[in-house]
Amino acid sequence: MPSKNKPQVSLDKINLTKTAWETLRPAKSFAGLTLAQFQAKLQPSLAARAEIAELDAKLKAAQNRRDDADEESLKVIDRVVKAVVADEAEGDDGELYEAMGYVRKSEARSGLTRRKAASATGAKPA
Repeated sequence: MPSKNKPQVSLDKINLTKTAWETLRPAKSFAGLTLAQFQAKLQPSLAARAEIAELDAKLKAAQNRRDDADEESLKVIDRVVKAVVADEAEGDDGELYEAMGYVRKSEARSGLTRRKAASATGAKPA
């Protein structure tokens, strides 16, 4: 029996059995079931898979809409932050700028680093 954790294995078994019966012995009954009854018993599995595929498509579409909306939102945020920086009462050294997640100009490091001569050449200091 296929494992519950392997839906693709289950689907392959369903399709293989269904196709074999439909192709080779469509008029014969097995396990007290006609082909039509057998197909009806498979329907919940196939319907659930169809629903999952539809939900996956909807999820992907919603994620794309979210990504597009986020892109627009970030453009608006960028404009607002630039306006805060340009505002004389706020600027890039104000608490509002910092509260928006940025580093105040007065607290920012220059980024300039100077290596010691010994470490730049790989030699150990004496």
